[in-house]
Amino acid sequence: MGKAGRKPEGLPGEAAEPAGDAAEELPPYAERVLDVADAIPPGRVMTYGDVAEWLDEGGPRQVGRVMALYGGAAPWWRVVRADGTLLPGAELRALAHYREEGTPLRQAGPAAEGHVPRIDMRRARWDGVTGAEANDGGDGSPGGAGTHT
Repeated sequence: MGKAGRKPEGLPGEAAEPAGDAAEELPPYAERVLDVADAIPPGRVMTYGDVAEWLDEGGPRQVGRVMALYGGAAPWWRVVRADGTLLPGAELRALAHYREEGTPLRQAGPAAEGHVPRIDMRRARWDGVTGAEANDGGDGSPGGAGTHT
């Protein structure tokens, strides 16, 4: 699944590449995190914690750090906070991606600062199941997208 030759980039507004030799090769954990981000289908999201759980390694903060340092080369807008709030400082860019991909959103109420919508996590959350597996939980019961807790 790895992306050979993937150059690390930052999120919007950050330096394009870390200084030194780090720009040549990603740490193995970072490569695995970005592979998961690349696998998330358009219109779906995983939380930082979901990615860590999927990898069975690290935690939400480690995944967040990878996304902050190297996520610009991946669909960074598909790895999100558990409460569905948009990435501070990149809300408008993320929102454009969500609208383009048809990601389910919840409109913010008039009391919400800036009236920026949130991701509808109940409908947008992806559990990593693809293809025929998405329609069958493996035990004959319905499974797939949105069942991951």
